[in-house]
Amino acid sequence: MQRILVTDSTSDLEPSFLEQHNVHIVPLSVTVNGKSYVDQEEISSETYTQYLEDDNNDLKTSQPPLGRFVETYEALTQEGAEVISIHLSSGLSGTYQTAVQASEMVDGKVTVIDSKSITYGLGYQIQHIVQWIEEGLSTETIVEKVHQLQNNMKLYVVIGKLDRLIKGGRISKAKGMLGNLMKIKPVGVLIDGNLEIVHSSRTQGACAKYLAKDLAQFLGDGKIKSAAIVHANANDFLEKVKDKIEETFDFSNFDTNFTTPIISTHTGTGAIGVVVLKEHNS
Repeated sequence: MQRILVTDSTSDLEPSFLEQHNVHIVPLSVTVNGKSYVDQEEISSETYTQYLEDDNNDLKTSQPPLGRFVETYEALTQEGAEVISIHLSSGLSGTYQTAVQASEMVDGKVTVIDSKSITYGLGYQIQHIVQWIEEGLSTETIVEKVHQLQNNMKLYVVIGKLDRLIKGGRISKAKGMLGNLMKIKPVGVLIDGNLEIVHSSRTQGACAKYLAKDLAQFLGDGKIKSAAIVHANANDFLEKVKDKIEETFDFSNFDTNFTTPIISTHTGTGAIGVVVLKEHNS
């Protein structure tokens, strides 16, 4: 039986890769001042950053409607395919739970996976699943290997503007205003799919140094297998972090891109995300 991969619009992978491997997308949406745009269909990550620059813009994100998942699953399974559906962390969005609900409403076989990640953290899992499907591994084995992959991955988010976190209710107004005055850059880490602030730096350089130090602890005796740096209109900051990681770990093959609006809505312009996958010692 043919197996087809379904995901959402937040992996930051190039559209050419998704098209080449027949990965079907159920997109999230963003709302700008009351007007809704389908992520990556009606608005790109790069274009969206212009709205982040103006603090007066009312920006919101929305998960895909249940019906869109049901339609996608029905269309694929009615053609005889088995579906593997993987989505951004359930700790950041209700998308995964909606996908699970939809999978229970169709007759065909649909396996839904919580990536516990976003951007290239989700993207690297998609790339591996594509490979494992091509190798003919069973769906059960693929799910096990995805969980192993998640344990060998770390994702950092450096907040660009605290105002967006305040508006999203993710940080207190007093704490946010103080951080803005001091130009503090909070560093968050995805821990079991939930974003937790673990550090604050005053400068981009200090932030890059912290990331390299923390990554060294994460890697231990291991090596970087894949690494990505994504940004919300923060290319200079991206280059500083990239240079520091390259210098520290002798690794230079980075994936880079503008990050998904689903992240940048809450982090604001000037943010970056760093995803590192280490070699798995089996």
